[in-house]
Amino acid sequence: MLPIVNHSGKGLQRLGFCLTSLLLCCLLSPAPALALNDAQQLVVESWRLVNQSYVDPSSFDSIHWKRLRQKALEKTIESSEQAYSAIEAMLEPLDDPYTRLLRPDDYSVMKSSNSGSLSGVGLQLGHHNDETSVVVIAALEGSPAADAGVVSGTSLLAVNGEPTALLGLEATAARLRGDIGTQVLLTLQSPIGETTEITLERRNVDLRPVRTRRLRSDAHTLGHLRITQFSEGVPKQVQEALQELSDKGVEGVVLDLRNNSGGLVSGGLAVADAFLDEEPIVETRNREGIADPIQANPSTLYDGPMVTLVNTGTASASEILAGALQDNDRSLLLGSPTFGKGLIQTLTNLSDGSGLAVTVAGYVTPSGRDIQGLGITPDRLLDEPEPLNPGGEGDRWLTDAARVLEAIIDRQNSDTPSSAETEIEQEASSTA
Repeated sequence: MLPIVNHSGKGLQRLGFCLTSLLLCCLLSPAPALALNDAQQLVVESWRLVNQSYVDPSSFDSIHWKRLRQKALEKTIESSEQAYSAIEAMLEPLDDPYTRLLRPDDYSVMKSSNSGSLSGVGLQLGHHNDETSVVVIAALEGSPAADAGVVSGTSLLAVNGEPTALLGLEATAARLRGDIGTQVLLTLQSPIGETTEITLERRNVDLRPVRTRRLRSDAHTLGHLRITQFSEGVPKQVQEALQELSDKGVEGVVLDLRNNSGGLVSGGLAVADAFLDEEPIVETRNREGIADPIQANPSTLYDGPMVTLVNTGTASASEILAGALQDNDRSLLLGSPTFGKGLIQTLTNLSDGSGLAVTVAGYVTPSGRDIQGLGITPDRLLDEPEPLNPGGEGDRWLTDAARVLEAIIDRQNSDTPSSAETEIEQEASSTA
């Protein structure tokens, strides 16, 4: 039975009022939010990580950062590849080549490299001053690229005919990897502007990030400690290497950071701690502008005489180490100016196995030098051309470094400069 309705005017007015109120409530209530699919969640996750930690949030307003997320989600994103493209488009206006997405394969390779293993042609790549061209930071020792004589500062113009300016850094690196035994064509431009093409065959590269040997002369026995990157096991390996050299009675150490493009910042800090005694290592500055000085612990693993070799392939964490040694007067730097990467990134696992690198801080050396885009100038410049086989036969720079170190040892053992020291200082003044 239907309810009885009062047909009086007041009853109809009350009914109309109720219906109107109900309609307004429906119109004013927020619509239920649509659930994001996994691919869309990946975009939101990446945006949130950058939003929370990027070193320069003041740049967000000028690029309409919040709008970039909205624009990304307005597109059809139903697959991982669509999500990756959306994330890359979202990050591009930041104009920071170091804040970037790493697809699962690229991320896996980077983690393998940080653990000390790598396959491919053995090129460590980066951006230089214009932050668009892809340049060779270093060719790994014993790699196909090193065997072919590819030197630091070489521009990589194309891979198999694809321009690297269009590929970008990560895609370029991905093109260089492939099955062992396959070949890849590189178009290169030397630091002096000569363009060439070379074909390299991919193979496993034994990184061996820490290597040592003794350098003997008629008067002295020295140690050569070469570090090619700061991967996970490097601090422990350096500790063992210094102990081994000490057991062999070396009088001084040549620390060789040539073509060390960095790696784990924690590794660079740990190695600096091995040579410094409660002295400042570096000062980082985060997005709030807060300075965080990092200081070495009491005592050292090695406190004897040393000199350090650097070149244009010395970058990032190895520049932190070199800058700390120079600013604390712990070691002379010899060689050529370093690369100039004064930014620090974090690397975060994303939910689908990809990774996100975000620039979270800048750093300055203990004396307050910001080296981003500038590099570190050695105390003494060594004669060009630079040897192409650091630590190998005929390495003139290593010979020069050994002579400088011998002069330092002789000076410590005598009140007057030795003839070797005088000769080296004269030679240095002509090349600086």
